[in-house]
Amino acid sequence: MSLYSYMAWRNIWRNPRRSLLTMGAIAFATVILIFMLSLQFGNYSTIIDSVVKMRTGHLQVQATGYQENRDIHLAVADPSQVAATLDRAPEVSGFTFRAHAFALVSSDNRSYGTVVTGISDRELTTSSLARTISEGRFLTEDEGAQALVGNILAKNLRVKPGDEVALLGQGLDGSVAATIVTVRGILSSGQDQFDRVSFYIPLPYFQELFGMGEAVHEIVVIAERLEDVAGLKQRLEEEVAGDTGRALRVLDWKELSPGLLEAITLDLMTGFLFYIVLIVVVAFSISNTFIMAIFERKKELGLMLALGSRPARLTGILFLEYGMLTTLGLAAGILIGCLVTLYFGAYGIQIPGMAEMARHYGVPERVFPQLSFLSVGIGSGLVVGISLCTSLIPVWKVRRLRPVPAMAEG
Repeated sequence: MSLYSYMAWRNIWRNPRRSLLTMGAIAFATVILIFMLSLQFGNYSTIIDSVVKMRTGHLQVQATGYQENRDIHLAVADPSQVAATLDRAPEVSGFTFRAHAFALVSSDNRSYGTVVTGISDRELTTSSLARTISEGRFLTEDEGAQALVGNILAKNLRVKPGDEVALLGQGLDGSVAATIVTVRGILSSGQDQFDRVSFYIPLPYFQELFGMGEAVHEIVVIAERLEDVAGLKQRLEEEVAGDTGRALRVLDWKELSPGLLEAITLDLMTGFLFYIVLIVVVAFSISNTFIMAIFERKKELGLMLALGSRPARLTGILFLEYGMLTTLGLAAGILIGCLVTLYFGAYGIQIPGMAEMARHYGVPERVFPQLSFLSVGIGSGLVVGISLCTSLIPVWKVRRLRPVPAMAEG
């Protein structure tokens, strides 16, 4: 240990209570930041996972232009070739096919326009749609003229499981698509927009009714992990969408649900406002400690200047002191923050009133923080930055000290 380091270490423990309080403030801020950031990131992963499994999937393969126009003619003519590629991809957890068409649905004297969606048996393993059934049961591909209806649409139509609903639309070839289906189940997702327009029928029956042949509009892909989405998208673009003759493209969840990304960004910004308030409070605490240390040692510092010590040397010793205090507090904060986050990441946090909402949205009843290098890096980086900024104030005061007045005041 050099002489300057020894002097800085000695100066820290000249007032152990004050030094421990300073390190405690730094450690506390670090723990809070790491835990809260991990909780936010874990919550975002849960929300994204629940939304993509309910609606869009992590990725979708579509015909070029379908996302913008929703034209029934913009279909994937041969989904089996894409399916073969997906079967070979280890990052794929599951995939399913969907087809959509606008139609008029009627019961007795009530009629509403909605989007009819054809779904396959793969929905049971790739989406959370089956978990939202509040009445009746899920349908299978071989049941033919059966339907699942959102609960708000069902109330508007005044139908329940077992009732019949007339459906009228236009097929891919321009023919009239007309049929009568029996309501098999009622969907209650807790999302009004979803429950107001949901109308599902078996995919083979949909393809027959609307003259689709084997074509579908969406190949919905679920990745093993959210982190795999970017790499999987690039691979599919090269192997599937790279064939310009098939006019296909790959969209990820950010492009499919831009509103979700905006909501997460807004929430993250709101969270950072809280973190800034926390950092400011901690900054005042650290700054007060540093300044008090300067006032108590003003006579000593003045004497050192009178004996020939340069201001740069004194400020170097002070920076070493503050660096040691910050390092010790930061190390303790990172250790405690990681342990606390790992504990709650394993057992979760039960939020009162979460159970009912979780059943509606298909999300876990517990919130699980997700420890990552990003949460640790951002949390500790903010603390180091604010500690460095607050240390500049006492250092600036030392640079302005004059030996005689300093010794007289001390």
